[in-house]
Amino acid sequence: MQTTYRRRQWMNNTAFALTGLCALITLGILFFVLGYVTYHGFSSLSWDFFTKLPKPVGETGGGMANAIVGTFKLIGLASLVGLPLGVLGGIYLAEYGKGNTAGFLVRYSADVINGVPSIVMGIFAYTVVVLPMKHFSALAGGVALGIMLIPIAVRSTEEFLKLVPMAIREAALALGLPQWKVIVRVVIPTSMKGLLTGVLLDLSRVSGETAPLLFTAFGNRYWSAGWMNPISSLPVMIFTYAVSPYEDWHRQAWAAALVLLMIVLATNVGARVLMRNQVKVVA
Repeated sequence: MQTTYRRRQWMNNTAFALTGLCALITLGILFFVLGYVTYHGFSSLSWDFFTKLPKPVGETGGGMANAIVGTFKLIGLASLVGLPLGVLGGIYLAEYGKGNTAGFLVRYSADVINGVPSIVMGIFAYTVVVLPMKHFSALAGGVALGIMLIPIAVRSTEEFLKLVPMAIREAALALGLPQWKVIVRVVIPTSMKGLLTGVLLDLSRVSGETAPLLFTAFGNRYWSAGWMNPISSLPVMIFTYAVSPYEDWHRQAWAAALVLLMIVLATNVGARVLMRNQVKVVA
């Protein structure tokens, strides 16, 4: 009996040590990436980087003001395209899609689309948007990112709605409310912080995509007027500058990478704060 207890204790301590080591390695890789990008990018940040346009090829200096604004424009357009369909699809799966064929097909389709490489999404958007329009545009880039956003939003919305206790739904139904009113007036308000958390995480997921934008938004070294012209974005500018032969462009690519990383990090931190509050509310 004593031998069995010691063996179990030894296995428990060993498992705890291994999981702790894996956690430290994961954190180490994360901080190494953050530190490496910060080290190379922070020294290249300046006021000009945030306020000026890129200089012509061969000249040093300039900035990426158009790319920063373009990134936010593309994310906003992707939100208009993808979030309504994704959130409504997630509501359907959570409230109506349990144990039926339609729910299984929607859920399975969302998982399959979510696993499709982003470059395939870019080719698809190029075929259905760019070719008929005969030119690249911000609209095409927003559609490409929006299509990628739909399956992510579907699954995140479904999971957060599942956190709402069934007793709350049953209490509302017992008062005589129809199911659609229970969803609109009870379930969604109860899980609102969780839904906002999911939206922020979804947007941070697509904000760094490059391949779809190469086929759709393409890029622009000037301010983009409207939604029907090519538009610049931080991911595309990072790619373009990183593969160039100019040292100044390499430094600006690191600075752009740091700015994009900070945008994604700030979005994730905000989502975690909302998620923590959501857990308290549900509990």
